[in-house]
Amino acid sequence: MNHNFTNDPIFPNDSNHEDVFPEVEASGDCDYFDGVLKYINQMLMEEDNLENKPCMFQDCSALQATEKSFHDLLGQKYPPPPSYQQYSSIPDQNAYNPNGNFTSSHCSTSCTVVNTFVEPNWISDQCAVEPAIDTQFASQIQPMGEEERVDHSFPINEFVNYGFEEQLQNMSSCKKNQYREVNDYAEEEPTKKQLAGYAEEIEQPEMFDKLLLCPASNPGLQDDHSTKNGARNNMEQNIGQSPGSKRGRSRKARGSDRRELVDLRGLLTQCSQAVASFDSRIANKLLKRIREHSSPYGDGTERVAHYISNALEARLAGTGTALYAALSTRRTSATEMLKAYRAYATACPFYRMSNTFANKSIGNVSSGVTRLHIVDFGILYGFQWPCIIQGLSNRPGGPPKLRITGIDFPQSGFRPAERVEETGHRLANYCKRFNIPFEYNAIAKKWETIQPDDIKIGRDEMLIVNCLYRLRNVPDETVMYNSPRDAVLNLIRRLNPAMFMHGVANGKYSGPFFGPRFREALFHFSALFDMFEANLPREDEDRLRFEREVFGREAMNVVACEVTERVERPETYKQWQVRNQRAGFRQLPLKQDIMEEVRTKKLRYHKDFVVGEDGNWMLQGWKGRIIYALSCWKPDQD
Repeated sequence: MNHNFTNDPIFPNDSNHEDVFPEVEASGDCDYFDGVLKYINQMLMEEDNLENKPCMFQDCSALQATEKSFHDLLGQKYPPPPSYQQYSSIPDQNAYNPNGNFTSSHCSTSCTVVNTFVEPNWISDQCAVEPAIDTQFASQIQPMGEEERVDHSFPINEFVNYGFEEQLQNMSSCKKNQYREVNDYAEEEPTKKQLAGYAEEIEQPEMFDKLLLCPASNPGLQDDHSTKNGARNNMEQNIGQSPGSKRGRSRKARGSDRRELVDLRGLLTQCSQAVASFDSRIANKLLKRIREHSSPYGDGTERVAHYISNALEARLAGTGTALYAALSTRRTSATEMLKAYRAYATACPFYRMSNTFANKSIGNVSSGVTRLHIVDFGILYGFQWPCIIQGLSNRPGGPPKLRITGIDFPQSGFRPAERVEETGHRLANYCKRFNIPFEYNAIAKKWETIQPDDIKIGRDEMLIVNCLYRLRNVPDETVMYNSPRDAVLNLIRRLNPAMFMHGVANGKYSGPFFGPRFREALFHFSALFDMFEANLPREDEDRLRFEREVFGREAMNVVACEVTERVERPETYKQWQVRNQRAGFRQLPLKQDIMEEVRTKKLRYHKDFVVGEDGNWMLQGWKGRIIYALSCWKPDQD
């Protein structure tokens, strides 16, 4: 493979990159998060086998919990989950060397790279999803002028619930009287069989690797719009047809022109109370009325009512665990989920801001070190790290030796660590391009079972632990007496890192009591659907897929599942602060220069996205409701 890619440009020199990301060119900065979007687009075009691969966003822990419940019902002992660990160094060839030593790469490159250590912005996500973005949605993001900028000086108590709950309290809108669409979860396409074979050497296409780099370093980038425009035209022709349209009935024919004021939030709340009291007659009556005014193709309110009522119906029928298991085992292809995820990442700045904050903080604390070891809990596709690799190559005096330990949950099947291994190959290719000595350690285990010896910390290396938004899927003390969540934090404390970068999904909907949990879940998912409604067109097929596969699946788990089967268990950032301090961590202060850069990223998006601070937490939200929070920690030596 020719690594000297500056002499063989990916795209023609006259490609109009400014049309794709006008806000990037206007600002003149190197925002390498846009390289992620480019990378995903090219990954979708180049990787034909993605159609036959399951996405990395499937919830393995939920599936294992469901399997265990059936084993318990049958009186059988549940077999232990598969685990895997591979420790390897990456020599000049694209193969893993088990000797455990650093090896230098001597791949020449004439690529001019940025002068800063780390340019911000990359992706990470749930126990099952990650990557991407589409330039098609760039027009949906509303750039903000000076007059639209948000004042961040308001106190935190006003920030937390600013306006959104009140908006939901008064939520009532005109709806077309229509029957509910056929349940999306009932119809499943035949599962594609997965091949057990695995190539020892994964050779990624050149475009696959190059597009992870900063756009400023590769100014000739452009997208192939023809494929996407064709798909969009097909979507516009088919939009408005429900799954039932295949049987000859269109959505328009099934509704009437009569409009009616309906408070869907009130109906959902009443229905949840009836479900909690096992009043099936009242619950079914309310569900019937909700179905007449909800749809996965309507506005944000109709969509959240559709998925929440699905979950209420499953809880009432006692089929929540079975339905969620079906959703977790549905083999959604990686291609489909990458396309869906780019809609989310394009419309919302959360991951852009998160990775700006995380990568800049890591760059500051590791400046000048000669050996850097990053332990990433929930590495997924590893999109956070290529531009850090690029920045390391620019350091005066040469790059440090880099080791990355990628940790994720084991996959079901013959190769539980396949996706973690592939991430290692991908990162190894980037290190070779920039002459960075690199080792990769793949671990696919339940996180609470990992021991410090599995991490293999070397001498004289700086250790950084990174975990963004994934600890919410690790069980807490309400599930098991010995909290696995605390066990993971204790493990990190024993590793004694120079910094623990912790990102949390902020939520109150993990309590044991159904009533309060349902109300908080309704607020949370209403905010997410409202966010999509304001930033993405309703007919966008990737938006529809993301809402169904991610939001809908999470809502099903939160509302319809209990005990070990309920794996969506977020906590508020204040609860995490207590938990982290109890585990022996102290919080590091926020760097205001990094916070200012994060706020600058936010200004490119809709004015209702907000960034705030509370103590040493960076808060991100929509219309004042906090969705994510990030903070830096260090083991307390006192």
